Amino acid sequence: MTLLDRRGVSVSATSHAALERLETATDLFNGYFGDPIAAIDKALAEDPQFVMGYCFRAGVLATCTDKTLEAELRGSVEAGEALWRRANERERGHIAAARAWLDGDIPAAVERWSAVLLEVPRDSLALQFAHLGDFYLGQSSMLRDRVARVLPDWDEGVAGYGYVLGMHAFGLEETALYDQAEHTARRAVELNRRDPWAIHAGAHVMEMQGRQADGIRWLTERQDDWAIDNAFAFHNWWHLALYHLDLGDTGRVLELYDRAIRPRPSNVVLEMIDASALLWRLYLRGVDTGTRWHELAQAWAPTVEHGYYAFNDFHAMMAFVASGDERAAQTLLATLERRAAAGGTNGMMSREVGLPLCRALEAFGRGDHGRAVDLLQSVRCVAQRFGGSHAQRDIIHLTLVEAALRAGQGRLARSLVAERSAQKPTSPFNRALAIRAERAAAASREAGGHGLRAPDARQTKEAAFLS
Repeated sequence: MTLLDRRGVSVSATSHAALERLETATDLFNGYFGDPIAAIDKALAEDPQFVMGYCFRAGVLATCTDKTLEAELRGSVEAGEALWRRANERERGHIAAARAWLDGDIPAAVERWSAVLLEVPRDSLALQFAHLGDFYLGQSSMLRDRVARVLPDWDEGVAGYGYVLGMHAFGLEETALYDQAEHTARRAVELNRRDPWAIHAGAHVMEMQGRQADGIRWLTERQDDWAIDNAFAFHNWWHLALYHLDLGDTGRVLELYDRAIRPRPSNVVLEMIDASALLWRLYLRGVDTGTRWHELAQAWAPTVEHGYYAFNDFHAMMAFVASGDERAAQTLLATLERRAAAGGTNGMMSREVGLPLCRALEAFGRGDHGRAVDLLQSVRCVAQRFGGSHAQRDIIHLTLVEAALRAGQGRLARSLVAERSAQKPTSPFNRALAIRAERAAAASREAGGHGLRAPDARQTKEAAFLS
């Protein structure tokens, strides 16, 4: 039996009730609200042969990038494959995509969802899964262009159009088309004020442009739309914290961390990533964060031998280094070395980006800042290969600057800060960093060499003062 969903897309289903459950789950997933897996499980309980239910389940679980969900992902993929003959071509494309992801080939998964979109451009699930895949692969232009391909088939009369605009807004932002991105994000929010991804796209624009006051206002005025019962809220709270961090209000940053970003211990990997990324920024500035690192390192500890996604491992290493857990750090490095020698998408990510970055963090923690500089320099221009946004990967540049300053490489630090200032000249933090870098460069000139000297105690204290 074939039915049509609200976008006119065919679905193999034996009941209208199952289709309605899918619509509910899709709405939840589009906005990251509630529990979409629980919603689709109700459909599967009513109709165990509902193919698209397993496709939905597999896509959501795959794009969580969490090793602890792998067994559940495998079950959904295999259940879908068992119903292959009942599935239509669109559904078979979804099953094949999820299988590729499960087998460790993320680019193949994304391309299979993309092939579905060529035939069914209003398949909002294939679009969202592929969009997230492009994000994890660091494919900035495809974050924009894959959505642009289907836009002619969407308009305000099609259910979920606002969510499509929100995805396009993020792709525009990641390719530095900031005016278009902001316009598109605002249009998406006009159509659907409860679109956290579109709100998030606007927050990215303001972060990249150094518009701290605008960003704070953008998020706080819409807080009730994105922060309630939302699985993505922690990330928008993280963006709010970044604005306050740029302004130097570390007290407010820690308050947001405790109240909204990590209000309680959690093993949700995506939440742990943002927690590490925020605390590491404070760590670089010499801010005392109390026992927060130790709690977070304990949460990361069970993942130390997973080697599931190098971007996650990079953030786990931050926690191990900052908390002084040398055993966990060394175990993670060994895991990454094994993954780097293996095949698959994550093998490439570990080899080309994750392993050198984690070695750099470990060296930084040991005080071998020159070694950290060398490793970070070697990978910074290819770091997009392990995914994340420009705002997230900025932590690599921040760590490189701080390593250069602490290694006494003042001329390098000055040139790196010039890069930052050219992009965000209004950033109070960049201005403070520029003062430190100028002093370090002057010291290098006075030394008459390349500035390869250890930092003195005064310089280390200035790092905390000026930040």
